[in-house]
Amino acid sequence: MAADEAQWMVFAYPWVLFLEVVPALLLMGVWRRQPGRVVLPFDHSRAESHRGQALLIHLAMSLPPLLLAVAIAMLAVPLKFGLPKTRRALTNIQFCVDVSGSMTARFGSGTRYDASMEAIEKFVNFREGDAFGLTFFGNRYLHWVPLTSDPSAFKYAAPFMSPQRAPPGFGGTEIGKALLACRDQLLTREEGDRMIILISDGQSADLGGSRDQQIAKELSAAGITLFAVHIGTGPIPGEVASIAVMTGGEAFKPEDDAALARVFERIDAMKQTRVVQIRGEKIDDFRFYCWTGLVLCGLLVVSSFGLRYTPW
Repeated sequence: MAADEAQWMVFAYPWVLFLEVVPALLLMGVWRRQPGRVVLPFDHSRAESHRGQALLIHLAMSLPPLLLAVAIAMLAVPLKFGLPKTRRALTNIQFCVDVSGSMTARFGSGTRYDASMEAIEKFVNFREGDAFGLTFFGNRYLHWVPLTSDPSAFKYAAPFMSPQRAPPGFGGTEIGKALLACRDQLLTREEGDRMIILISDGQSADLGGSRDQQIAKELSAAGITLFAVHIGTGPIPGEVASIAVMTGGEAFKPEDDAALARVFERIDAMKQTRVVQIRGEKIDDFRFYCWTGLVLCGLLVVSSFGLRYTPW
C-alpha cells in the first residue's frame, strides 16, 4: 500500500529537482533574518516588533520561494500511474494450408481450399487481438503472410495461392517440412503463446520412420501446440494425429463446411485467450502543484498589501 501511495512522487525529469536548492536557500535567508526594528525618522526611536507580527511577516516573505519551488517541481513534470488495465494475452497463430492438387476436390459448396480459407478468415476476425501468419505448402512451402495483427491481409491471400495457381513444387504433400518452417516463423516472436493450425487432405511423404515423434518434440520444445484439420475423405493420418496429441493439441476431421466451422469454434474454446493485468501507464499529474501554486499566489497578493518589513 505504501508503494502505491508513493507513486505520485515520480517525475519525468527528476534532475530538474536539483534546482530546488535555490528556493531552499531563499527560505533559509528569510527565517534567519532578525525581526525588524522600525526607526522613526522624526526621533530615531527604536521600537520592538511583536513576536506574532514577526512570524506573520516571515510567513509572508516565504511565499515567493515556495512559489519558485512549486514552479521547479512542475518543470520536472510530475507523473502518476494510471489505473491498472487488462488486456488479452497475445497468441501467435500460424496457419499451415495445403495447396496440393487434391485441395481442389469438392467440399461443401466449393473446394477444400476455398472452404479452408473461408473458415480461416472467420476465425481470424473472431480472435481479434492475436497475431496470425499464413504458410502455404506442398512439396515446398511459402510464408505468404508474416505474423500480423491485421486480419485484412488474409482477405486478399486466397485467390493468389489457390492450387490452380500454385507455382511448381507444390503438387505433393510434405507436412513435416511445413511444420518445421512454421515453427521457425513462430520462434521469431518472443511474446505470447504459439500455435499452428494445419489444414491438409492427404498423407505426408516425410513423416515416416519416427519422424513424427521427432517433429513433435521439436514443436513442444518451442512451446507450440498443433491443431490438425484433416479435410480429406480418408482417415486422419496417424502421424499427424500423433504430433497434435504430443504437443497438447488435437486432430479433427470435418465432413462438410458447417462441420469445419465448428472445428474452428472448438479450437477457439480449447485455446481460450488469457486476460492479463498490466500496470497503468505514466500520465502527467499537475493537479496538486497547480492548486498549491494558486493558493500561494492568492496569499502572496493578500500579503503584498502590508505584510513586509520596512526598508529602513
